Amino acid sequence: MKKKFAALVLAFVTAAALTACGGSGSSSSAGSEGTGTSSAVSENTAAVSEATEESTAAEGKILRLGESFAYPSLDVHKDYCGWYSSIYGMSETLFKTNDDLSLSPLLAEGYSVSNDDLTWTISINPYVKFSNGTSLTADMAARNLARLAETNERFAYLADFDISAPDDTTLVITTPEVYPTLLIDLAAPETGIMDLDGTTDFDNAPVYTGPFVVKSFEPEGDVEVVKNENYWNGDVKLDGAVFYYLPDDESKLEAMQAGDIDGYTSVTAAAKQLYAAEPDRYTLTEIPATRLQFYVLNENRMDDAVREAVNLLVDCDHIAAYLGGTVTAAVGPFAATAPYGQVEKPAPDAAAAAAVLEGDGYVKNADGFYEKDGQVLTLNVCYYKARSLDTIAVLMEEAFTNAGIKVTLTPEEDPDSTYVSTGDFDIALYCMIADKAGDPYYCINALFSAGSRWNIAGFASEECEGLIRKLQYETDPAERAKLANQIVQIVIDDNAFGFTGLFNKTTVTAPGVTGIAETCPFDFYGIDRDTDIK
Repeated sequence: MKKKFAALVLAFVTAAALTACGGSGSSSSAGSEGTGTSSAVSENTAAVSEATEESTAAEGKILRLGESFAYPSLDVHKDYCGWYSSIYGMSETLFKTNDDLSLSPLLAEGYSVSNDDLTWTISINPYVKFSNGTSLTADMAARNLARLAETNERFAYLADFDISAPDDTTLVITTPEVYPTLLIDLAAPETGIMDLDGTTDFDNAPVYTGPFVVKSFEPEGDVEVVKNENYWNGDVKLDGAVFYYLPDDESKLEAMQAGDIDGYTSVTAAAKQLYAAEPDRYTLTEIPATRLQFYVLNENRMDDAVREAVNLLVDCDHIAAYLGGTVTAAVGPFAATAPYGQVEKPAPDAAAAAAVLEGDGYVKNADGFYEKDGQVLTLNVCYYKARSLDTIAVLMEEAFTNAGIKVTLTPEEDPDSTYVSTGDFDIALYCMIADKAGDPYYCINALFSAGSRWNIAGFASEECEGLIRKLQYETDPAERAKLANQIVQIVIDDNAFGFTGLFNKTTVTAPGVTGIAETCPFDFYGIDRDTDIK
């Protein structure tokens, strides 16, 4: 086992970048992809313009960025708030995932594994200080992990680990069973470390170790940060940054064209064409990344035949072509070039979809829509207006309607507190990072396991669950890939999910802006000490 485990850790820490694709933006409709301007957009950008005039009067280098999402708290351990405290350059983790998917120490100096691969000894960097000048200790790191286990249900498993700090710079984590993905977990933004003793307001003013500290915070709105004068890891080039909450792509496009922001990520195909036409005004950076577009089919509300027909009607190649190269059509959740991305699904086929429905007793009525037992087949498609999900929803509506299936489109601003929580959907569109560091377990566990948030949609497979548990503890990379492919194939064959596209990450910046994670395949990094405006 030692040899296999060492090989796996080496694979995690030195993995080459996969040709997956990630995080692009949304568009307003299937017919007009993100170039229109609504009154709400105008109000958003007017507010940004006014704020920009105020910020430009301030001294120093102040970067202005557009953000598609905003959270009610800056507490790194709550929900996905850690993604944004990381983007804002405030929080840092023990390890960091690099642009090539490899891992390297950040707040840690290194690690070793012993005791039949159950005990991890992590050395804390003795030079790390919080923004208030307090030194980071191993005990504080241990207490953070314990708080995370209590605060965030996705990390509740940490409570089963024995986490101790025998001295100020040594953190010891002993797992009850072999846990090969621990380093990946310790690079997750939710595992960021805060000064639990020095923080008095966890939601609005947490004390972190990063190069920036909060200056002003509007819950679910704009955030302003300033340079951390006590930053432990070198000089910070920016004096501060403002993150404007611009949830729709039209707002970001208009603000960028007006010069009110200096950049943003998740550029749509239509906006990319506009920016590319003016290379003197805009710099475009496009890289393969790891963010997945997918949809969940509610087995509690849709029978096998309807789910099969739906997947036969969704043409991922057509969607990718429509989105203008911002995504690559997906078969499963991982890149087809990855060893754990070797799965198959049927080609889109409207005639086959019709045969499946009619074989299940559906007949077309006088209006051309399928019905059964006097009930017209109507599907509620839920989505949120980001990462091109609104475009996909409209394209799905068109395909389903043409095939004789009625559709109700239900947009939500916050999917997590609406249809993801309630299960009130037939088809739920969503986006997530699928590949965090060259390993499939994170995505598979998050989507398909019995305890996942998507379990609300009714997918259940004892075979799949058993394979997921094997994957959790398997140390041989080749065997992990084999298990992952088996699991995903079961999901595809069950028509429990549909995988639409893997994004290319496209970032636009004003000339001279560098270091806003434009070359990083992940969405949870943003500004850092090297971010600059020249």
